[in-house]
Formats: sequence, C-alpha cells, structure tokens
Amino acid sequence: MTNRTQPQEQPGIVPPHTPLREYYGTDQNRHPYVIDLFNRTAKHYNTIEGIFLNGGLLYRRLSLKFNGLKRGMKVLDVAIGTAAVSRGAVQLVGPEGLVIGCDPSPGMLAEARKHFHGPLSRGIAEQLPFRTDSFDFVTMGIALRHVADLRAAFSEYFRVLKPGGTVWILESHVPESRIGHSITRFVWKRMIPGLTLLTTRDPEAKVLMDFYWDTVEKCVPPATIVETMRDVGFLQARSKVVVPGAFCEYVGRKPPL
Repeated sequence: MTNRTQPQEQPGIVPPHTPLREYYGTDQNRHPYVIDLFNRTAKHYNTIEGIFLNGGLLYRRLSLKFNGLKRGMKVLDVAIGTAAVSRGAVQLVGPEGLVIGCDPSPGMLAEARKHFHGPLSRGIAEQLPFRTDSFDFVTMGIALRHVADLRAAFSEYFRVLKPGGTVWILESHVPESRIGHSITRFVWKRMIPGLTLLTTRDPEAKVLMDFYWDTVEKCVPPATIVETMRDVGFLQARSKVVVPGAFCEYVGRKPPL
C-alpha cells in the first residue's frame, strides 16, 4: 500500500512559464539571471510595494488566518523577499510559534532582515535545506513563477510539511477574457514599470517589473498549478482569484497520518 504522507513520484519537469530568452539567453542562464536581478533590485522592493499602498501586507495576514494559521504553529516562508508574508505570519503564530524565512537571493535576505527577526536560510524551493515533516505551514508570496520546476518545488513543500500541514501560495493573476487581459496588460506592462522608474529612478527596477509582467503573462494556467499540486499528493488543492487582474491564491493540504 502506498504511504499517502510521501510525495508521489511523477516524471517530467513542469516549468512555471515559457522561456524568456530575451532576458537571460539560454535556459542554463535563467537561474543566475533571476538571482542577480533580485540582488540588484532588492533595495527597491518596499518602494514598489508602496505603489500598491501596502495593501498586500494586510491581505496576506488575513488569508493566512482564514486558511488555519494560528498560535504556536511553525511556518516556512519560501522566497521570503522583504518578509511581506512573514510579517503577518509572526503576528499569527505568536511567541509560542516560529517563522523561518528562506530565499536564494542574498540581497533579498538582507532586505528581509530589516523587517523580520526570525531565522533566515539561503535556499531554493526545489531543494529546501530542512528536515522532512518539520512545518505546519509552507508559504510563498508572489514568487512561484521564479522556480525552475513546479513539480520539484511542490514535492519539497510536501516533504517538509507535517502530516495535515498546509501549503499557501499567493501569485499574480491574469483574467481569461480578452478585455480583462488587455486591461491587466496595460496596467502591468505600461503603468507599473513606468511608476517604478519614476519612484526609484533606477532602470534596473523597471527591468524587474518588465520581467515580472512577462513571467505573469507567460505563466502556466492555474489549472496546471493545481493539477501539479495534486500530482505530488496534496489534498483539497485549489485556486481562488483574490483580485482579478492582480492576485490569486493556491492552497493544499498534506494528508494526515
């Protein structure tokens, strides 16, 4: 009989989006390019968040609470960035709990340290440096598009979660309708990069937001993400649009013993 608390073996890589070789050339250069881009622009992340009036910070905390995060739990925040998710998680788990942040970018880890005082570790989603069955929650905020392989990342999330644990992911959203897509494209491809350049005065920050939109537009559909979560063993895997043209979330549960 199959042990339902172990990730199911599935062949094949599931990339989060089609290649964007105009940015990094060959596929082999993708990972170092992304890390270098985030290292160069990490100092601007909170400025960019301010363009959205920091509304995402409140939503992250409320959504985590709604999905069951509570006092005393242990949380792993993958791709912690500037700790936008971790800040809310710390409030919810209280002093009895623990939040650990992980990110592949030294620049982002340095920015996280300005807002987050818990443990930090350098690592990638596909090879997490943590023991099996360690966390009640695994979270990831607006970074799923930057992993190399969705199946490998979800398998690792499944592995490090305790039986019955929850994975919670916030990602960008593009409406399926032609009008909705056109409006979203105008906002994220034209307005946001322009505002980013205006507020930061740094062309590198604009490149970051250009890359952001292109990864969003080329991202696999939500159904593929949910299907991959189910493939590795998550139960009740689902997606929900939070803000049309902006954000959706993905949630799944590791089977209990």
